[in-house]
Amino acid sequence: MALLGKAALAMWWNMAGPMKPEFEDWHTHEHFPERLSVPGFLRSSRWTANGGGEGVFVIYELDTHGVLSSPTYLSRLNDPTPWSRKLMPYHRDMVRCQSHVLDSHGSLAGRHAVTLRLAGEGADGVDRLCQGLPQRLAALVGRPGVIGAHLLRHETPAIAQTTEQKIRGTPDQVADVVVVLTGYDEAALMAAVEELDDASLRALGASAAPVVGAYTLSHSALPADVA
Repeated sequence: MALLGKAALAMWWNMAGPMKPEFEDWHTHEHFPERLSVPGFLRSSRWTANGGGEGVFVIYELDTHGVLSSPTYLSRLNDPTPWSRKLMPYHRDMVRCQSHVLDSHGSLAGRHAVTLRLAGEGADGVDRLCQGLPQRLAALVGRPGVIGAHLLRHETPAIAQTTEQKIRGTPDQVADVVVVLTGYDEAALMAAVEELDDASLRALGASAAPVVGAYTLSHSALPADVA
């Protein structure tokens, strides 16, 4: 698999505009090193919304899904640093998908990323999406401008609400299934997204149109980069 490991934590939120410069400083120089010090965290990558909006997309590649309920990771979530406590309330509209990597082709760290967040029509719809999407995604990789296509399926770990979640103030949202497309040409990625249109996704089991976001790479790091 192109993604490192068998699981991933994918997150989206809106960062209040006046706080964004400090957020990127904190996220790069404190938060990434903290997360990458947790055993099983293999790579961290952050993209920000095209056009300079408030949107942020982050993905942590993980050894296994069990890392998300590991004692070391939970200790971080339940004992955030002072800087984290300051910035967490400005993470608005959090979507947090604690996922298994079902399929992964090509590279992750492209200049551009387009994500699709999908809800399934019940458990059967989620299953059908997960079965039908890999062939569609594999056909997209290798086109001019497209370098990667990755499929994730959310599974909530059996853990209590964490301190970080409480600080953010509103419950985290989830998506049943996530598609991440990466590339060096935004137009090519958006053309690929058009092939994953509402009608075809509903035929595969989606219950609604996908939530689509377009982002530009801000920072990506391995544990050795921030040790």
